[in-house]
Amino acid sequence: MIPTELGELEAFRSLLAGQEQAEIGGALCTSFAATPGSALFNRVLGLGLREPATEATLDEIDAFFARRGLAYGIALTPHAQPPELPRWLETRGFQRGYAWTKFAQPAGRARDLDHLADTMLRVEELSPDRAGVFADVFVRAYGTPELVRPLLERVPGSEGWRCFAAFDGETPAATGALFVTGSVGWLGAAGTLPEFRRRGAQAALLAARIEAGGAAGCETLVTETGEPIDGRPGNSYRNLVRAGFQPQYVRQNYLSSGEADTSGTRA
Repeated sequence: MIPTELGELEAFRSLLAGQEQAEIGGALCTSFAATPGSALFNRVLGLGLREPATEATLDEIDAFFARRGLAYGIALTPHAQPPELPRWLETRGFQRGYAWTKFAQPAGRARDLDHLADTMLRVEELSPDRAGVFADVFVRAYGTPELVRPLLERVPGSEGWRCFAAFDGETPAATGALFVTGSVGWLGAAGTLPEFRRRGAQAALLAARIEAGGAAGCETLVTETGEPIDGRPGNSYRNLVRAGFQPQYVRQNYLSSGEADTSGTRA
């Protein structure tokens, strides 16, 4: 499994622990029945990477989600085998959703991150007893359904996870998490409340997590954000490049139906 996919895959395996999951054809299928329209929680990661996918693999995956009445997404990298996979999915009626750019950078190298921390906001790591801060900011920043909150409240303090928040005085403004699996650190769960955007919160949270990943012994740090629209990268994309991340490839999200959505906002 390539590092850019391994980090995210294991992070979502952990996030959705206790929910129904399955390993099918070397891919991880996750589900969260409370959000039947979410292709962020109901999706397939790593398809065609550990072993070539087959039509039978796709049949088994579809049966897993159909039994649960869930729309779902399949994250497909350019490395997925066989090359016919995109055509197979489109023949089955899958639609292309908003694609994501995957990023990576070596961890642990000495470099100056002060330019990322140029903000009046204060960044702190969150202990388990402040899990509510992490969940509240994420839910409000993304418009995520309230029923996802219990999943998020379990994250701070869970094995492999380190969670951070940016504060304006005592008011939480933004969050970001680091998940470590082996030598790979995945950066995700980055959300900023609307009233605090464009104040450097996410750049500062990137610096904190890059430093934490190096201290944790990671060799590679990975993350993702939406691909540039009309060739124009968004703020998240630009922040990642400023932080030393390099784009690796664009990963397509294939959606089983128009009911599926990868934003995390649909229940």
